[in-house]
Amino acid sequence: MTGSIAAVGAGLAAIGAGLGIGRIGGSAMDGIARQPEAASKIQTAMLIAAAFVEAVALFAVVVALM
Repeated sequence: MTGSIAAVGAGLAAIGAGLGIGRIGGSAMDGIARQPEAASKIQTAMLIAAAFVEAVALFAVVVALM
């Protein structure tokens, strides 16, 4: 029973990370479409935000499996 609960927790963390990164990417594309001259700044901020989302998701998966 504990293993299945951990699997559900890890799955929810992965789904949340996927949705978060998808939303970050979509918003970045909207921003670049509106201001192409700011593409490099938007892309840098997008990559940093995606890295933070991945780090939190990895932490959540580790906690769920413990």
